[in-house]
Order: sequence, then C-alpha cells, then structure tokens
Amino acid sequence: MAGNSRRRGAVRKEGTKKGPVVGSGGNRRKGLEGKGPTPKGENRPGHPKQKKAAQQAKREDNRQRAQKKAADSPEIIAGRNPVVESLRTGVPATALYVALNIDADDRVKEAVQLAADKGISILEVPRDELDRKTGGAVHQGVGLQVPPFEYAHPDDLLAAARDAGDPPLIVALDGVTDPRNLGAVIRSAAAFGAHGVLLPQRRSAGMTAVAWRTSAGTAAKLPVAVATNLTRQLQAWASEGVMIAGLDADATLDIDGLDVATEPLVIVLGSEGRGLSRLVRENCDVTVSIPMSPEVESLNASVAAAVLMAEVARRRRTAGRV
Repeated sequence: MAGNSRRRGAVRKEGTKKGPVVGSGGNRRKGLEGKGPTPKGENRPGHPKQKKAAQQAKREDNRQRAQKKAADSPEIIAGRNPVVESLRTGVPATALYVALNIDADDRVKEAVQLAADKGISILEVPRDELDRKTGGAVHQGVGLQVPPFEYAHPDDLLAAARDAGDPPLIVALDGVTDPRNLGAVIRSAAAFGAHGVLLPQRRSAGMTAVAWRTSAGTAAKLPVAVATNLTRQLQAWASEGVMIAGLDADATLDIDGLDVATEPLVIVLGSEGRGLSRLVRENCDVTVSIPMSPEVESLNASVAAAVLMAEVARRRRTAGRV
C-alpha cells in the first residue's frame, strides 16, 4: 500500500484527458465576428421607437375595425329637414323613428306620410332611445335609418361604361375625408354622365348618412366602388387604355386644353387640404387646373370636381354633334 502513489478513493477513467477532447467547432472564431449593423429602433424589441410604432399600428388596426363595424351597421339621418329631404330624394331607408309625444309639425307629418307611401316601417320610440340611436345628435324627434351601403367592385365601373356604349368617365377620390364633399361629388358625377365613383379603402370618407343625404339620392343610382390600393387601380385602368387626369392647382394644363376629355377618362380629385398624393400624381397622364380670378385662392373640392366634369360633358356633347 505504501508503494502505491495513487490517492485513496481517486479513480481515473480509462481514455480520459485533461482539457477539451474535441474542437470548439469554430464558435470561438464566430464569437469574434461582427454581428452586422445595429437594427433600426423600430425593429429592436423594447426600444422606445419600437414601442411607439407598435402603439401606432394598434391604433390604426382599431380605427380600421371601427370603420368596418360602422360600415356594416345601419346609420341614422337625424333632424326633421334632413329626414324629409332624404325621403323626398329616394334615399333607401328601413325605418323611420318618431319620438313619443313630440309636436308633429308639417315636416313630421310629411315624413310619416312619405315613409308610409314607400312602405318604410314607422316606429315610435322614447326620446332617450332616439338620443342613443343618433349618437346624441340634434334629431328634433325624428330619425331615418339607412342600411349599410353596398359598394361595387372597381371592375364594375368600366363594365357600366361598356354597357352604356360610352367612353368611360370615372371619378376617383384621393383622400377626400368630408362626407358632404363625397355626397356632392357623387351628385355631380351623376349629373354630368359619369359611370361611377372610386374611393380608396383608407383615408377617405365613406357612404355615411351625411353622404347619402348630400348626394340627394343619386348614390342609389350611380355605382360607388372601393379600391384596396388607389394607385394600383389607376395603373390597372391605364393599362386598359384609360387616360388618368388629376385635378391639381399647380398643373401646367388648364381645362381649356383638356383634349383628352373625349377619351376614356378617369378624373382624380385630391384631398381637401393637401391635394393629390405624390404617388397618385406620378401616375396621372395629365394634371389639370381651373382658371380662376386671382382674388380667389381655391375652390371647394366638390365644386372644383363639378366644374371639371361639366367641361368634360360639354366637350363630349360637342364631339357627338360633329
């Protein structure tokens, strides 16, 4: 035992050595390599910019959900004059709400008579219920329920022109957010022979009760379509031989020189504040302005659209007589 130098209890396994028995697999070298440029703040989890971008995306998603929910729900036109005007012009409706115990003047009586003649349900409800249905609007005891609007497909607009045998005339709106302007544009489009109106899916007014009323019922007769991407839809129409004319205050061409008026044509109307967006302007074949007195800075969006459509209609009538 004394000659045995191995410590008692120590057992060495056969074939083992001190230190690593295999290579590092290149991990040490990889650890010394750079990891590339630092990602932008928006792409780095936990970074303030990433949190802000996530919050903005969530708000946009909530806004789109709210818009979709509103689009799928009936709306109420509130007020005695608006209700009577809507019934006179044939705005489609599913119910007329009349508050209990209101003073029935001539407008209320006419609204009830018109609704009865059209087969629209007439419902008497407590005033507080009508307050809730109209979102607290000044309803004066009456409200007209309008069903959700049924939008057409963009392809339907060209099809409508082909069915009529006319060169297509379509009005596209690039960011018009006031429903009154939308309703007025639809009314003018119907008056001057357009075959339809195109709206972008985002950043645009929709066919609300206000737009219905302003259109004076013409929205029931003229197709209104929605494009997922306005620029791509304009490009698709251009590939089919349709000219794209944008209404722009800074255009080099005025309506006196709009020779493409008799061609298949899409008129693009910009938003109330910023006008045409950059991408839409770049995809226009021509941009056109309306000559005005220097004392007037600009026209309302729907008025400017009506002036341009009237000029297009005049040129088409003239060409038809030649």
